Formats: sequence, C-alpha cells, structure tokens
Amino acid sequence: MNTDLDRSTVETAYARWAPIYDAVCGPVMVKGRRAAAAAACAIGGKILEVGVGTGLSFDDYNAATEITGIDMSAPMLAKARAKMASGRYPHVKDVLQMDAHKMSFPDGTFDCVVAQFVITLVANPEQVLSECHRVVKPGGRIILVNHLYSEKGVAAAVERWAAKRTRALGLRPEFPFSRLAAWAQNDNATLIERRKVAAFYTLVSFERTGPVAA
Repeated sequence: MNTDLDRSTVETAYARWAPIYDAVCGPVMVKGRRAAAAAACAIGGKILEVGVGTGLSFDDYNAATEITGIDMSAPMLAKARAKMASGRYPHVKDVLQMDAHKMSFPDGTFDCVVAQFVITLVANPEQVLSECHRVVKPGGRIILVNHLYSEKGVAAAVERWAAKRTRALGLRPEFPFSRLAAWAQNDNATLIERRKVAAFYTLVSFERTGPVAA
C-alpha cells in the first residue's frame, strides 16, 4: 500500500477540521506542541513553523523569538490571523499560505524550523524535510514532533489496519523513524535528539551540518 497522502485529500480534510481543530486537537497535542516550542525557544531567533494551522502554538513561544508560520489551509490560517489580530502575540511576525514542498524563502533564512504533527501528513515528507533543511541556517535546527510508526509487533499491525481507515481524515499513522534517518543521511543533517514527549508522540531534532544536498 502506498503510505503517502495526496495534497487534495489533506487540504479537504483540514478545511473540515478548521472549525473544531482547537477544541479537538489542542488538548490531545498539547504536550508535543509545548515540547517542540520549548526546544525552539532554547535556540531563539527567527523561527519558521511549518503547518502553523490555527496558531495553537502561539502561546508557547516567547519574546526572544520571531515566528513566521506557513500552512496550505486557508480556513486554518484564517483562525491563526484572528489570533494575531487580538494583539496578544507580538512575537508572531506573519502567517502565509504556502506549500511546504516548495517554500519561497531564501536559503538560510531561519535559526530554527519547527514542524509539529506535519511531516507524517504531507504528500512528500522527504521533499518537505529538504526544504526545511534549505531554509534553516547552517548549524540551525529542524525540530519535529509526531507519532512515529511502531514498525513491529502488535502496535505496528494495529497501525497498518488503522491507516486504511484514516486516509480521508488526512492522517497517516504508519510513518517509521527510518524514513527520517534515511533522509538525514542523504541531506547532510545530523540527528541531535530523539525522545518520547507523550504516550504517542516523539520529538526528533536535526542540525544542518552540511550544505543542501544537490
């Protein structure tokens, strides 16, 4: 079975999610979200959040950061812009509708790139990771939080079964860490950290240690 998602499925799913996303996903994802933001705040500076969605993470950053967010979902971004209009988030510079597979930012723009619950959902994870690697500065960090596939045992079998039934919701539960490791080897990125931050979520951090792969 092809484990990747197509763009139209994801866009349609998240347009449906937008009105209820904060209420449904906020509590479920809070530990992973805060762990990713804390890791980014430790670096500080200019931070890109890929898949910023409704701006749920705005509260998790501080004045030592300058946040730019991107997302493909216009309904989700409308929610994020409403949060910005409240005046509570001066550290959020902008949110833009942009495809993470082909970002418009120049090389080495950001000190850190954060992708929370995103890499397992995009159509081509490796391409998005390579774009994150391109737009982060040498020595900068790429911080991911996601559910990662169990790869073996009963949990893996359950995830394979669930995968067939969650495509229309814009979900891909059967994503293995091995894909991240293979990408890092090819794209001159070094694994810095891999740790569980909640029962179902893992934080993975890479450092850009070399030039962008050709």
